[in-house]
Amino acid sequence: MAEVVEREVTLKELKTMMAEFARERDWDQFHSPRNLLLAMVGEVGELSEIFQWKGEVPRGLPGWKNEEKQHLGEELSDVLLYLVRLADICGIDLGKAALRKLELNAKKYPVKLCKGSSRKHTQISSSEADCNESDGKEDPSKQ
Repeated sequence: MAEVVEREVTLKELKTMMAEFARERDWDQFHSPRNLLLAMVGEVGELSEIFQWKGEVPRGLPGWKNEEKQHLGEELSDVLLYLVRLADICGIDLGKAALRKLELNAKKYPVKLCKGSSRKHTQISSSEADCNESDGKEDPSKQ
């Protein structure tokens, strides 16, 4: 069994490690986008089973046994590793894509309109958005 890594790891390192892992086993032939996506969805199902029937679970998972937390970490890792491999096979730089998505979400969900709210961006009225863009003053050109 491989040694447990006790350091920070980057997406680039995971991508390289996953590519090597697949290459060593001659699994590239099976790693089509569709197959990787379906495998990841299966792992998301296994992740969901951990939380099924538990109700709301507080941050930090108080009351969970170490074995339960370890199992959760393994399932989260399965999802992450399939996601990293899928992005690689599709030619997507996952880190750059994630940063871009965060920028888009920041525009879609401005702090002034969304702080403390779970409303979706489609539920934010245009008049609220117009007020936000002009520091609280409604834009007369939009009236």
